[in-house]
Parts: sequence; structure tokens; C-alpha cells
Amino acid sequence: MGSGTPVGRVRGLGSAKHGTQHWWQQRLTAGANIFLMAWLMVAVARMPAYDYASVHLWLQSSWAAIPMALLILSVFYHFRLGLQVVIEDYMHGESRVVTMILLNLFTFTLGGIALFAILKVAFSGAPA
Repeated sequence: MGSGTPVGRVRGLGSAKHGTQHWWQQRLTAGANIFLMAWLMVAVARMPAYDYASVHLWLQSSWAAIPMALLILSVFYHFRLGLQVVIEDYMHGESRVVTMILLNLFTFTLGGIALFAILKVAFSGAPA
């Protein structure tokens, strides 16, 4: 017993069987984003000062750099998943493929830049 019409099943139309995985990934990244953003707000609120040297020293700690990197990964992946749904629902034809490629390039590039910035601060010496 399948879903859809017999002709649709023969042609391979209908569920691609990936909708629940996408839905779960969005929910998991949303939960991770809430947890990591709460951590970030508490961590920033507990900082003794907000000058460059204090923030630089704070981000050099692995207790700050690792959750920040996880936050960047989670936020950009969640962003990509959400926009993928919008593109798949509202765009049709070849423009959809081009837009998905641009979306992937955009999120990968900006996520990579953000991770590079965190790692550069985490592995650098004391601020000047």
C-alpha cells in the first residue's frame, strides 16, 4: 500500500522520502541555536569589560572559541535549510537550481569567513 495514484507511483512521483529528515534537521539546529545563543548572552553578560583586549582574551579560551564555532556552524546550516525550503516552494525551473547553487556558495563562504575569524583570534597571541 503506497500513497498517491498508481500512475504516480509508476512514474516515481510523490514523496522523495527526505522531508522528515529535513524537518528534523531544522528542529535540531533550532534547538542548538537556542542553547548556544543563550550561552553567548550569558557569557557576554559575565564579561568584566567589553573592550577589545578583554573580548580578544575571552575568545582565546577554548571554553569560548569552541561554542562560538558550533554556534556559527549551527546558525549557517539552519539558515541554509530554511532558505532551501523557501526556494523549493516558490521558485520553479532552472532559476531554482541556480538559486540553490548561489545559496550554497553564499552560506559556505560566509560561514567559512566567520569560522576563520574565530580561529584566527583563538590561535593568535595577546592583543596589541
